[in-house]
Amino acid sequence: MTTPALPTKDRLIQSAATLFRTRGYHGVGLADLLSHAKAPKGSLYHHFPNGKSDLAMAAATWASDQMLRLIAASFDGAKTFKDGATTLCFKLAKLFDLTGWDTCPIAATLFEGPDNTEFRAHASHIYEGWIAEVHDHAERFGLPEDEAQTNAENLFVLIQGGWMLARARRDSDVLRTLPALL
Repeated sequence: MTTPALPTKDRLIQSAATLFRTRGYHGVGLADLLSHAKAPKGSLYHHFPNGKSDLAMAAATWASDQMLRLIAASFDGAKTFKDGATTLCFKLAKLFDLTGWDTCPIAATLFEGPDNTEFRAHASHIYEGWIAEVHDHAERFGLPEDEAQTNAENLFVLIQGGWMLARARRDSDVLRTLPALL
């Protein structure tokens, strides 16, 4: 039994997320996107009227949705905030090993793309969403509001910095050590 192909719009979004993550926004041309997505020529502007910039926003949102699911899955079965943070860091380390990700897909898409306020605002919205998701789990574990916020922001900063160090060292164990720093 074969799996039905994704709709063209979804293929474009997922291809953009992959290509922007691996090559950066400026390293990907429209022909690359269409070829990778196996999409017909006119489909990009049909689904994304402003072209590559609209597609970048959609790809960043799609990548963020994956991260939000990973955060939720990491904390849902945890007994403590630190257990959830540890699970998240271990899942990210495994993802690093499996995919060889060179950069955060949000950063590669929105910070390495054109310098515009819409991209920066979208990146801020995405990152604040990740922090809010972690914050909600911290409160669920009984942390007071200010401590929940501090822990959520610290975890975000640790993950972003840890990812950079893991890239430099080519060692996912950096990510596995992060919970000890909370």
